[in-house]
Amino acid sequence: MLSDFTATANAIAATTKKSEKERILADYLASLDDASLERAVVFFSGSPFARREERVTGVGGAAIGEAVAEASGRSVEEVWEAWPKYADAGDTVAESFADDPSRDITLSELGEYFERIAATQGAIAKKEVLAELLRKVDKQGARYVVKILTRELRIGLVEGLVESSIAKAFGRKLDAVRRANMFTGDIGATALLAKSDALDSAKMSLFHPFAFMLAQPEEDPAEIVAALGVDAIADDKYDGIRAQIHTDGNDVKIYSRTLDNVTHRFPELESAARSLGRAVILDGEIVAFRDRILPFAVIQTRLGRRQVSEKLLAEAPVVYFAFDLLFLDGEVLFELPLRERLARLRDVVVGAAALSGTATAEGSGRHIRISEQSPVRDAKHVDELFDAARARANEGLVVKDPESIYTPGRRGKSWLKYKKALATLDCVVTYAQWGNGKRRNVLSDLTFGVLRDNEIVNIGKAYSGLTDAEIAEMTEHFKKTTIEQHGPVFKVQPTIVLEIAFDRIQESKRHKSGYALRFPRIVRIRDDKTPEQISTIDEVRRIYEGQLKRELG
Repeated sequence: MLSDFTATANAIAATTKKSEKERILADYLASLDDASLERAVVFFSGSPFARREERVTGVGGAAIGEAVAEASGRSVEEVWEAWPKYADAGDTVAESFADDPSRDITLSELGEYFERIAATQGAIAKKEVLAELLRKVDKQGARYVVKILTRELRIGLVEGLVESSIAKAFGRKLDAVRRANMFTGDIGATALLAKSDALDSAKMSLFHPFAFMLAQPEEDPAEIVAALGVDAIADDKYDGIRAQIHTDGNDVKIYSRTLDNVTHRFPELESAARSLGRAVILDGEIVAFRDRILPFAVIQTRLGRRQVSEKLLAEAPVVYFAFDLLFLDGEVLFELPLRERLARLRDVVVGAAALSGTATAEGSGRHIRISEQSPVRDAKHVDELFDAARARANEGLVVKDPESIYTPGRRGKSWLKYKKALATLDCVVTYAQWGNGKRRNVLSDLTFGVLRDNEIVNIGKAYSGLTDAEIAEMTEHFKKTTIEQHGPVFKVQPTIVLEIAFDRIQESKRHKSGYALRFPRIVRIRDDKTPEQISTIDEVRRIYEGQLKRELG
């Protein structure tokens, strides 16, 4: 029943210990019948549907508010009154419902409602189906219905912990659970395989995304060489969109790091992938490119578009820089050493380019190319390679152990990310917003600006870099200095000065300054500076122009 699911979810949320979360969830999963188990693990992964389905409900905040109002008899304004207290849609709407044990449904019924919502056409009709569902559940049921719909469970679970709970529940090896989930793209199906001791029967299939392997940051090139050794592989770190390309030689799908299908935004890459003529899964980066790397802002013009016009294709050309090969003609390559995967990748990309007559001077294709890779000699060489990557308008380096296997979704020490801040700016905070997760009750998301004449103009937003104590202290300050409040966002008096590091500057229509910082992070609070002493738009412009000069040679 949904009530058992919500009780388990609340118990998981109440502990900070991963081992205890795993135990609670494992005990719950072991008690379920097959139909409930299949639904429960999908919901605990924070989604209404299994990943391979690529299905969405199409329900946004407005429809949720209206459905809750209709089901509870409150106004939409009353529904969202508690938002500043929670900064979470599920926790907020729960205030509109009563605890009533008689209002309960099965997990199968809940799954069927989600399917109905997804299949229903039109916002009003979707809202009616959701309102019907909400009339059948109590306070906790409504809370988790909305959390699952918005994909914001926020109880300290990630899919990896759900996988380990499945392994514990049925006495299986965690690696076998992870492999089956990656192969199938369906954690519900994986749980059923684990329960029936059939994980080895899972077969790799194309056209469902899986989590990307991640790199761990490292600021010292000597430490990089010490950890990975001489002959480690230095890969350019591109400023683009991380993407998997899946193709069987005919059909093609491109998935972003958020595991969304973005194929329609990159038709030239779709065509290039099809021309490979092989069944492959590539890992790489989509980058704005015309003879050389272009700023990330160029590729942003394609994001959010349902259709990409010929004009936009010409104005925002892209290239896919492939840096890993994970599947080839039916063979799964994850557990092969990186050096072997790269050799096969080169054969696939260079061979296809040669056959099609589209080979570049480097041997790669025009739209799918091998990323810039070099063996590392020593720490000094890492810095030299970093400078060369920056000269190519890239962010820095990812240095990789040539013997490493590919571990989806994990940030291990076999891939190390080496970046340096371009510069720092002293900025003043203009807006503060409630954070997420453990920072949901503090104002940790900070918008900041620089001076233009006598006006403060915003240039970015940062979430990281301060201690919990500093954030708690500043939250109290921002509450006392709030000028206006709009839902979770507080407009504050510009009194707090922060030193902000970043990787690059780009032009932006979103900010009044005309610029935006890429990957901004807070270095420290500048108690020694007043708002009148912060950086100016002229400083920003000088850094931007110097950056362009270096990138354009």
